Amino acid sequence: MNSKFDILNTAKQSIKNQGDAILNLSKFINKEFENSVNAIHCIKGRVIVSGVGKSAIIGKKIAATFNSTGTPAIFMHAGEAIHGDLGVVQKDDIIILISKSGNTAEIKNLVPFLKKTHVKLIAISSDKNSFLGMNSDFFLKSFVSKEACPNNLAPTTSTTAQLVIGDALAICLSELSGFKKSDFAKYHPGGSLGKELNLKVKEIIFKNEKPEVKENANLKTIINEISKKMLGATAIVKDNKAIGIITDGDLRRFFSSGRDMNLISAKEFMSKSPKTINSDILASEALQIMNKNKITQLIIEDNDIYLGIIHLHNILNEGLS
Repeated sequence: MNSKFDILNTAKQSIKNQGDAILNLSKFINKEFENSVNAIHCIKGRVIVSGVGKSAIIGKKIAATFNSTGTPAIFMHAGEAIHGDLGVVQKDDIIILISKSGNTAEIKNLVPFLKKTHVKLIAISSDKNSFLGMNSDFFLKSFVSKEACPNNLAPTTSTTAQLVIGDALAICLSELSGFKKSDFAKYHPGGSLGKELNLKVKEIIFKNEKPEVKENANLKTIINEISKKMLGATAIVKDNKAIGIITDGDLRRFFSSGRDMNLISAKEFMSKSPKTINSDILASEALQIMNKNKITQLIIEDNDIYLGIIHLHNILNEGLS
């Protein structure tokens, strides 16, 4: 059994091997890469990504990245293509074919049929002189000098390199298309990422009661309202507008002051000009405002009409942080 030192050293060497190989890829980013990006950008159809073995797995991820960054793409397994799946290729598409050697049997079988479709072929491979390299319209070099595998056999560093080239294509296309955060949100409606990009304050505050008191409210009324509505604060409202806020922290500070609680009203110790937001902003933006100002509540107002209070815990309970 290897010692702990050997395990850690092997892991570090694997990371270094792949890191160095990725940095070396920048040497291969040339006019051919630029032409590939422009060719994809100009198509009316989709990007069809294909490969076999570990390269197929990488191809699926590249296709997924294209889709999530605004470039329509599908994956086609190179081994299944000549058994019927080639029918997905349409005249306005473009093919990205991934293969380390560019000389596997599946590639040699598939490429002639792809050429008959008359669509452009982009190769991601290590050897320009390979069968794939010689038969592609655009060649993107993903050469690595050595796999991270100690036997230099298992596809490790080479598949990382393929993935990085694919990601670079996707990012360039995203910027070329002017893909924005709002566009990204449309393709990611689910999970915590979807909530970060889509969930608005108005979709949360309806769950809360609406704490409010008048400016002449006494201390008992204020305490009852804060306790009943359970948001740790109440707004002081005049003519449907929030003119102040009192939090449970304000109450603690008041009790520590020694002032007569029977002679105090809301307007005398409320925080004036409270932080307000409108209901249409993203919950993630509200969270940023809270963090920046070191507060746990925000007053919600639309067109100077008080709608309620959103609490930090409301947002955290939605899985945002």
